Amino acid sequence: MKKAGIILLVAAVVIAGYLLYPTKLEIRNAEPGGENIICFGDSLTFGTGASAGMDYPSQLAGMTGLEIVNKGVPGDTTADALMRLERDVLSQSPRIVLITLGGNDLKNHMPADKAFENLKVIIEAVQERGALVVVGGIDIPLFGKGFAGRYEQVCAETGALCIPNIYEDIFGSHDLMSDPIHPNDRGYQIMAERFYETIRPYL
Repeated sequence: MKKAGIILLVAAVVIAGYLLYPTKLEIRNAEPGGENIICFGDSLTFGTGASAGMDYPSQLAGMTGLEIVNKGVPGDTTADALMRLERDVLSQSPRIVLITLGGNDLKNHMPADKAFENLKVIIEAVQERGALVVVGGIDIPLFGKGFAGRYEQVCAETGALCIPNIYEDIFGSHDLMSDPIHPNDRGYQIMAERFYETIRPYL
């Protein structure tokens, strides 16, 4: 009985592990179709706080030697972005789409469940066009309300690539921020470098 009890305990732990930490899916569209690399998001994509030509999509273009389309709109929530997804992304022959969204949902006290439901719809709609999706998550200490872990979860569920915290070592660093929320030129350079390292194998 003692041996049987140990076996049952081990089995329970294994099952719980699978439920809590589901196996990650393969990267979807690792050999993407389409033509354009599109940066889709809010003020972090638009480049609020950056000098002219120093937003992260522009700096990423310099790193890749490729044209990068900037479709960032300051203030956008995931719901706002979903409304313009067809016009700004799906109709533009997307090949690789880099997403920074969720910060305004967090700021506006939107429920995390709704924000990530919207984000999942966005990711899957882009993937249906054959594009590779990369999500730059955010993790704001003390104010993150659990958003950070949700980025990894939605990417695991959809097969999107994830940078869990695009703000890592940027947010709160006086030398890398233009204001309490937005990076400066150097901060955006670090963001661009992180996206570049993530997409480089797929270019």
